[in-house]
Formats: sequence, structure tokens, C-alpha cells
Amino acid sequence: MAVPKRKTSRSRSGKRRSHIRISSKNIIEDKKSGEYRLSHHLDPKTGMYKGRQILDPKD
Repeated sequence: MAVPKRKTSRSRSGKRRSHIRISSKNIIEDKKSGEYRLSHHLDPKTGMYKGRQILDPKD
């Protein structure tokens, strides 16, 4: 069985894990309503997507 000869230091393991992180969500402010929403998603309050009415607005 392969066993490491020396202990991996914190800096070396940190360098290896440097690209592993949580990515932030792409939240934008809607131009018309001013509500925050995810980009490429329809606005649930107004029912609009790309300037078109997709769903009836929520009351």
C-alpha cells in the first residue's frame, strides 16, 4: 500500500485546493421592476422574460 513519506503541509494542501471555492450567484436588478432576480430567469413578480409577458403577474 502506498504511504506518503512525509506529512503534507498546510500550504501545499492549500495550494492544491486553491481553485475549490463556492461561486457567487449571478443576481441582477430588474430594469423595470427594480427587483433582484437571477439572470436568465423570469421575474416571478411581473411574469416578464426578455421583455415579453410569459406568466400572469402574481398578486
